[in-house]
Amino acid sequence: MVYVNVVQPIRDPAVIEGVKQYLRIRSLRDYLFFCFGIYSGLRVSDLLIMKVWMVRGTHVKLIERKNAHDKRFIIHPSIRQDLDRFIADKDDNDFLFPSRQVKTKLRLRKHPIDRSTAYRMLNKVAKEFKLKEIGCHTLRKTWGYQLYNADPRNLALLMKMYGHRDPAYTLDYIGMTQDMMDAAISRLR
Repeated sequence: MVYVNVVQPIRDPAVIEGVKQYLRIRSLRDYLFFCFGIYSGLRVSDLLIMKVWMVRGTHVKLIERKNAHDKRFIIHPSIRQDLDRFIADKDDNDFLFPSRQVKTKLRLRKHPIDRSTAYRMLNKVAKEFKLKEIGCHTLRKTWGYQLYNADPRNLALLMKMYGHRDPAYTLDYIGMTQDMMDAAISRLR
């Protein structure tokens, strides 16, 4: 038997709020990174390349790296004030989520955080909140899970946003299939 390491969404809205507050106190950059992930459904690779100019308006427009699809989404109103404060002294061409470190090989500054940095931040959050099966895709899956739970009619929207053709695949991807199986088994008499 082969065990597949699958990351899960953060299912509990109270935990999501707790994570947001935890990160907001520690690092505005990490807080905004988390929020953009759970409010946009972007892959971490797309979050990492975002530039300041992209978030100066009400919507973000970018081309996804993986499949070259155009993506346009609204910036969640709850983060607008913090975002404006965060980018106030940044140049338009600066990366939105800059690394604090100088890249050792090329001695470069003002580059985005690495995927490994994002993973370490999420792993630290997971330990703090006793979450299991957390990784970089957790943000994207959390967005989908919360959207679907808010209204299951959002399934077609999620399929379009994720680029999925099969509703069963989308439900499995966001962790709903497991939730549905658990509920069905629990109802057995």
